[in-house]
Amino acid sequence: MFARVPNPIPARMKGLNRAEICDTNFIEFVSALAPGPVQGPQPAAPILPGSALDAQGFRELFESQLVSRHLDLMARVLRVQNKVFYTIGSSGHEGNAMVARAARHTDPAFLHYRSGGFMAERFRKLPGMDPVMDSALSFAASKDDPASGGRHKVWGSKPLWVLPQTSTIASHLPKALGTAMAIEAGKRLGQGLPIPDDSITICSFGDASANHATAQTAFNAAAWSSFQKLPAPVLFVCEDNGIGISVKTPAGWIGESFRQRPGLDYFQADGLDLATGYADVQRAVEHCRRTRRPTFLHLRTTRLMGHAGTDFEIEWRALEELCAVEAGDPLLRSAQIAIESGLMDKAEVLVLYEQTRQRCFAAAEDADQRPRLTELQDVIAPLAPYTPDKVQAEATRADHAERRLQVFGSEAGLPENQPARHLAVQINQALHDLFAKYPETLLFGEDVAQKGGVYTVTKGLQKAFGPRRVFNTLLDETMILGMAQGFANMGMLPLPEIQYLAYLHNAIDQVRGEACSLQFFSNDQYRNPMLIRIAGLGYQKGFGGHFHNDNSITAIRDIPGLVVGCPSRGDDAAAMLRTLAALAKVDGRVSVFLEPIALYMTKDLYAPGDGQWLFPYPAPDQALVLGEGRVYGEGNDDLLIISYGNGVPMALRAAKTIEQQHGWKVRVVDLRWLVPLNASYIAAQAKGAKRIIVLDEGRHSAGVGEGVITALVEAGLAQVPLRRVTGVDTYTPLAGAALLVLPGDADVVAAAAELA
Repeated sequence: MFARVPNPIPARMKGLNRAEICDTNFIEFVSALAPGPVQGPQPAAPILPGSALDAQGFRELFESQLVSRHLDLMARVLRVQNKVFYTIGSSGHEGNAMVARAARHTDPAFLHYRSGGFMAERFRKLPGMDPVMDSALSFAASKDDPASGGRHKVWGSKPLWVLPQTSTIASHLPKALGTAMAIEAGKRLGQGLPIPDDSITICSFGDASANHATAQTAFNAAAWSSFQKLPAPVLFVCEDNGIGISVKTPAGWIGESFRQRPGLDYFQADGLDLATGYADVQRAVEHCRRTRRPTFLHLRTTRLMGHAGTDFEIEWRALEELCAVEAGDPLLRSAQIAIESGLMDKAEVLVLYEQTRQRCFAAAEDADQRPRLTELQDVIAPLAPYTPDKVQAEATRADHAERRLQVFGSEAGLPENQPARHLAVQINQALHDLFAKYPETLLFGEDVAQKGGVYTVTKGLQKAFGPRRVFNTLLDETMILGMAQGFANMGMLPLPEIQYLAYLHNAIDQVRGEACSLQFFSNDQYRNPMLIRIAGLGYQKGFGGHFHNDNSITAIRDIPGLVVGCPSRGDDAAAMLRTLAALAKVDGRVSVFLEPIALYMTKDLYAPGDGQWLFPYPAPDQALVLGEGRVYGEGNDDLLIISYGNGVPMALRAAKTIEQQHGWKVRVVDLRWLVPLNASYIAAQAKGAKRIIVLDEGRHSAGVGEGVITALVEAGLAQVPLRRVTGVDTYTPLAGAALLVLPGDADVVAAAAELA
């Protein structure tokens, strides 16, 4: 039984500081309990008759609960002294320690922020680790924080396989499921996994977050896998406290929503009572491990002390309701079990409680004296590591000649020995090359397998390398990118395909908030390298409309750590893919390879049949340097045209007309690399130019062209006569009207006339 709410409610329980009230409640509750039996259970005996939890296990879980609670109390006190910087706590959720106890430390865990109990218990799995000091360093934003190096208060640990999350809207669920799928895929492929083959993944979240679209994506994909009998050993742990900040979850909603959900095996456990809850938690973990099926553990919890230190519940919640919630504090029940079982007496419980308090405060004071991040270079050090010499060496490594011969059939069949080809073919050949070079490479997405992609760019890959390495997914970009993160977590090199650029936007947080943030928030201890292929941009003559001709890349231009490459010709595409794969292998980077759809099949440049947009395939020991563009008309300074993608052949055609009209020598620069923009390269190309046109096929606002002009101005080149040719700030219409909103050859020629 839990404590009862006193009637009338004492004056001390009407205060603003609910942390202080919960603290006092515990002491008074324990002090008022009747003494238990003199002789308690033996360590291996059940803590209570019929309980699956033995006395030793209970004691350790209780200790973990107390550690979690006192870390919360410490944070509330020391935040006002500016010694800690995070007050979202785990109070009321300490029962999640049971999940940690039932699982292994090699089961990858993706945890939400109320996981103090889980972490304190998991720290027991390896000797010599201190959850209190490690957590204190994180609360203090210390450089010595072993999880993030002081960048954020995250639950994370490299040796304990807790991948740090900052998710608040369940955006970590797709990659948790993806990691579970990757465990099974790694076994089928014979890839050496970094964890035992029978590992499961653990993913915790709140009842409010369970409603989010990203969470529903993961649940649907898990059920989709189950329906096809595809193993996906993920344990979804919904910690149901009945409220999201101030919005209550309808009573019974989670159970009603998930109990009979096809494809998810449902378990329910009382996270407020260790003695009764542990058996159900253990069953859920064991079921997931044994059956390799997606498992949903509905863990009853409560929320104490508000959402965070700035949430004064007394101001918006009825006092009687608030006191009733506090009377359901799981630590009261644990103390009651400890005493009524005879495992501990009241004095021992209170001594342990105060010793834990002292330990947490002492660790926090120590952490406050440790160095914090004070230099920008230290803050961003793990964000986008780049070791150019190693990347270049890896990109040009060509020690897979025998595998290439097996893939391409003969010396004559090697792509570098074939006639010059167009973009789509050379991307396809380069993908075959990457698969031969890296046995851990996987390619997946919508229609990429038997069909070979909607533009045949992946044609023949599944036949050459099998359905375990090249496969179709469900039509859900969020889950495609979640799977990519999962495969990367398990040591593979994923090449997910997003079928169209416009399809990225409903899933972009998997890149922005998840994949690209992992190195930053783990201090580069965890990496999820991947190469995301996206077909996009305008001018294609087949499919029309804005979904198939999206010309805006604004959304991916400001994602920290992301690399974006965009080829305009086949040989560059092949060489760039090698560089991006090397970036992934060497530095763990996440990249986007933006493929201009309209150039896939382009063979001619100036006139039909001229074949001037066909190029020889680069030898396997050739690659491009990140940030280095291609120059046409080296040394021509009358006019410089800077562009990328579809704009490059457009600029070359316009240059021919401009040379005829004005007698100018025109130089065209293909940027090739759009993120990060190489400002020094742009400035170097622009120096000496008498006129400059920036040709950006994207929209007028927030496009690549703005970044190019900024680079020119910051390089002191603002005085050079300049024009920007861009698309219009609108959606792309169907049919010929599309050309009205996109820049064309004539627009470039007209801009040059303005500069004459």
